[in-house]
Amino acid sequence: MEYTEVTSYLHNISNDYKPAILHICLSTGCGGLEMYPSRVGGQFLQKGYCVFGLASKNSRVAKFMKNAGMNVFTVKNKFQLFGPKLFELTRWLQKNKIKIIHSHKSGDILISMLLSLFTTRFSVFTEHIGVKHSKKDVYHRLVYRHINQVLSVSNETYQRNMNTLPVSKTNIQCLWLGTHIDARDISTPSIHHKLKSELNLSKDTMLIGTVGRICKGKGQSELLTAFELIADEYPNAHLILIGGLLEDEGADVGFSLILQSQAVASAHTARIHFVGYRLDVSELLDEIQIVCLPYYNEAFGLTAIEAMSQRCAIVAANTGALPEILGDTGVYCDPQSSLSIAIGLKQYLSMPALIHKNATNGYLRVTKHFSMQGHVDKLESIYLNGVAQLV
Repeated sequence: MEYTEVTSYLHNISNDYKPAILHICLSTGCGGLEMYPSRVGGQFLQKGYCVFGLASKNSRVAKFMKNAGMNVFTVKNKFQLFGPKLFELTRWLQKNKIKIIHSHKSGDILISMLLSLFTTRFSVFTEHIGVKHSKKDVYHRLVYRHINQVLSVSNETYQRNMNTLPVSKTNIQCLWLGTHIDARDISTPSIHHKLKSELNLSKDTMLIGTVGRICKGKGQSELLTAFELIADEYPNAHLILIGGLLEDEGADVGFSLILQSQAVASAHTARIHFVGYRLDVSELLDEIQIVCLPYYNEAFGLTAIEAMSQRCAIVAANTGALPEILGDTGVYCDPQSSLSIAIGLKQYLSMPALIHKNATNGYLRVTKHFSMQGHVDKLESIYLNGVAQLV
């Protein structure tokens, strides 16, 4: 069978009603969006909720959900749900008394709408991308009509969603994402050298890193060129690129090959390191002093808050949501200008005190505004208020 039978549907802990939740994410990609349902789902499981998932069979999303402890219904592809499989899924949802459906990709909203034809549920859509073009045509008005709450991941995307989505403005709100933050003495330097040992680098090597899907929008090519501009002046600096290089790791394979060729052709190729798709990103960030995020049109910046939580100094794009997330704790650059990126990196490399200042202030900011616990508590309130309105 493609899913796990569940015999316990509702939890009552301390007499508090906890409605069952379904996360829909039929993406076959491998980025922050795809990891979000399992991260949040795992947190709600710890709170005593029954949490389920709908995902594509053999996808990383399905794997993430199962590893988090979620019960997952899988389909070969979305089109299976336009036939008998939809009725099978509907029976499964009814059996497990699911009251909340949370979608994460715009294409999944159609499935959520079809499921709403059989049973009324509180329907949530997290708009992770930030739509730019109007979706107020007849088709999208029909599909979005059942959505009770749209969650925008930043004020940047909130403004876009207010202008483009066929949803009442009262049903759109901003909810920043969160990350796990380890309590730590921010005055104590990192003692981890896992990455340096792996790459056979000395412990005093200065690491400049970036994390993200290998594709044009993440600015890795511009960063690589920027590194070449400063490499001679800072011979102790090395560039670390974290992100899958293959299609099943989320990479744009054509761009990945071009980027690797660019690195090989560099006069500083020995100091440019592709470390691939990693599950230990937080450990790697813990020993990277400067993280560069030249993301041209970032909707939120999950990597930014992860880097802040690991006390990294950050050079970030002056576009998209990154200025909103970092506030005055980052150095900003034009993400499409390698020279601007290089200037940003040099600000840190020439002033070690600025690295410490921004890393410390970034850690304090992420602790205050972007904790996973804070995010989940706010999301829980949205869930419970929404379900209460259905009664």
